[in-house]
Amino acid sequence: MCKRLSVSRSGFYAWVGRPSPARARRDQQLAVCIAAIHAQSRGTYGSPSIQNELAKVGEPVGKKRVARLMRDQGLTGKPPKKFVRTTDSGHHLPVAKNLVQRQFEAKGPNQLWVADISYISTWEGFLYLAVVLDVFSRRIVGWAIADHMRTELPLEALSMAVRQRRPPPGLVHHSDRGSQYASHEYQAALKQNAMVCSMSRKGDCWDNAMAESFFATLKNELLYRQAWPTKVRARAAINEYIACFYNGWRRHTGLGGVSPAQYEAAVRLEALAA
Repeated sequence: MCKRLSVSRSGFYAWVGRPSPARARRDQQLAVCIAAIHAQSRGTYGSPSIQNELAKVGEPVGKKRVARLMRDQGLTGKPPKKFVRTTDSGHHLPVAKNLVQRQFEAKGPNQLWVADISYISTWEGFLYLAVVLDVFSRRIVGWAIADHMRTELPLEALSMAVRQRRPPPGLVHHSDRGSQYASHEYQAALKQNAMVCSMSRKGDCWDNAMAESFFATLKNELLYRQAWPTKVRARAAINEYIACFYNGWRRHTGLGGVSPAQYEAAVRLEALAA
C-alpha cells in the first residue's frame, strides 16, 4: 500500500501513531483544565488527584492520559519531605492513657480531636504552630502561631476550637505527651470543657499520626516551597492556607474527594433531609 501511494513506511507508521484530530483537540482542552487545577492546588496535585478533580466536574479521564498531559507540560506533584518532631516528653507531669490506639475514626463531628505542635523555620528564627483537628472531617478547628512553645500556645488553639465548635461533653482530646499538653493549665482547660484526655505512648509518632500527617502536608504544600524571610509573612501564609485552602478547598481522598468544609456541609444536609 505504501508503494502504491508513494508513501514511505516510516511516514505511514508515524501517521498510524499520530492521534486523530478529535483526540488531539481533546488533549488540548484537557491540558488547559489540568494546568488550571494544578495551579489551583498550588502545584501540589499529582495525576491521581487531578484525575479525581476532573471526574468531580464531569470530565472522566484515565490516569495515564492525565499523567501524559502533565508530563508534556512539565507539571508534577510535590513529593513529601521528611518530617521532624519537636516534642518534650521528658517531664514528670501525669500523663493520660492512650484511648485512641491509632483508631482515628469518629461517627460525627466533635467526638474526637487530635492536637499537636510543630515548628516553622524563617530567616528571623522559629515560629511554632499548634493545631486542633477534628478527626471526623479532617478539619482544623483551632490553631495558634507564636514564637514560643509555652503552654499558652496550645491553649490558644484549644480556646479557638471550643469557641468555633462548642463541643458536647465527652469529646476525646488526643495529643502526644508533650509538657504543654500534660501541664496543669492545659488539663484544667480540658476538664472545664468536659473533655476526656488521651495521650500517645512515649516516642511513638504513629500514635498521633493524623496530626503528624497534617503538618507533613502543610510543610510539603506550603512551607518547603519557598524561603520565609519574615515571621509576619509566614504567619499570614499559614493562616490563609488553613482557613481558605486546607479547610475550604483542598480535597481529601479519605473524605471521598471533597474538602473538610464540603464534607461537613454534606453531612448537615443529609441530617436535615433524614
